[in-house]
Amino acid sequence: MSLPLPASAASAASAPSGPELRDIHLPPPPSWWPPAPGWWVLAALASLLLAWAVWRWISRQRHLRARAALLALVDDALSGTEGRPQEAAAALHALLRRAARRLDGGGGTLRGEAWREMLERVPVDAAVIDRLTDLDTLIYRPAQAIERDALADAVRAWLGAFADQTRRSGANRRARR
Repeated sequence: MSLPLPASAASAASAPSGPELRDIHLPPPPSWWPPAPGWWVLAALASLLLAWAVWRWISRQRHLRARAALLALVDDALSGTEGRPQEAAAALHALLRRAARRLDGGGGTLRGEAWREMLERVPVDAAVIDRLTDLDTLIYRPAQAIERDALADAVRAWLGAFADQTRRSGANRRARR
């Protein structure tokens, strides 16, 4: 059995003993903008990497277009020489000499071993070099059986390697500046 409390004690128990407290308020969630400085650095690095990749891709596409145009010159030189092997050999030889002048200013006038050494500056197989040095003498032999397609393939291989070497040496020259 419980005893009744006096009226003054009942009012004291229901009265708060200190200040009235409110619920806890959480801070607002962090804003996504502006990002922290580390994100800015990361974004700058990602932008630089993307710009470099785009530049390399554009540079590669230009090189591939220039290389394809250079190799198309072989087909242009051979057009209209079907059945005339001497003219085909002379056209391929003239194209090779024009390209050699870009490699060496006096490359268009070299003969014999000097011509072979100039051709060997471009990294291709020895068989290609042999075929190209034979081309130097084939144009002076009338009625000679000429393997037109094999010669054209050798010229294409040399010109393709020449284009790749020119691209690499251009990149090396730019890096040295």
